[in-house]
Amino acid sequence: MEAPEEKEAQVAAWLKKIFGDHSIPQYEVNPRTTEILHHLAECNRVRDRDVCLVIEDLKQKAREYESEAKHLQDLLMESVNFSPANLSSAGSKYLNALVDSAVALETKDTSLASFIPAVNDLTSDLFRTKSKNEEIQLELGKLEKNLTAALVLEKCLREDLKKAELHLSMERAKVDNRLQNMDFLKAKAEEFRSGIRAAEKQLSARGMDASLSHQSLVALSEKLAELKQQTMPLKKKLESYLDLMPNPSLAQVKIEEAKRELDTIEAELTKKVNMMEL
Repeated sequence: MEAPEEKEAQVAAWLKKIFGDHSIPQYEVNPRTTEILHHLAECNRVRDRDVCLVIEDLKQKAREYESEAKHLQDLLMESVNFSPANLSSAGSKYLNALVDSAVALETKDTSLASFIPAVNDLTSDLFRTKSKNEEIQLELGKLEKNLTAALVLEKCLREDLKKAELHLSMERAKVDNRLQNMDFLKAKAEEFRSGIRAAEKQLSARGMDASLSHQSLVALSEKLAELKQQTMPLKKKLESYLDLMPNPSLAQVKIEEAKRELDTIEAELTKKVNMMEL
């Protein structure tokens, strides 16, 4: 395990290498920051080493390609006395196009055996891309339909919401109107109660009989209705006696007495009702 002083020295050297002629920013030197910076320095060193290896590999491949190209050029010169410098302008264009195609297709050379598989692979990729594009188009069509349905639903919901808000405002107006009417009716009822109490006081001061009050008259009316109900069986019974052959003078007397009694009760009730209305 490296000592803290050694780690600090390595960190200082790494920072000096990174910033070069620029000044190193101030930072707090403690075991934690030293450990973090030392870890970054190690990662940077490993990355630089990997990059150097890649560069060396690419340089090696470039030298190999140059050697292969020189060998092929010498072979052409020896066999057919051919050199790219001897090509015409059209031939140079064709050769450059052939090289560009080989680079684009990533073939190892410009032979027909290399171009055909590369073109076939490119064609397969094209068909796969077209198929994938068609799938994407179908999915896009479905999404557009769903979006259209969602927009229509949103429009309907907005219209329903407007209708609901309008209905709610109308109901609120009705409720407010009913509340106002209720307040008016309450005020009127209180006014009537005050008038009734004042009238009762005036009638009491004038010595009005309690039997002429509204409640007494209502009680008398109920009693009258009850008496009428009670007299109905008697009337029916009386009608049955009328079919007999009684003493006409005695029956006439009883009937007249019953009529006078009934007229008296009705007259008294009518008088009290009229006095109450006044």
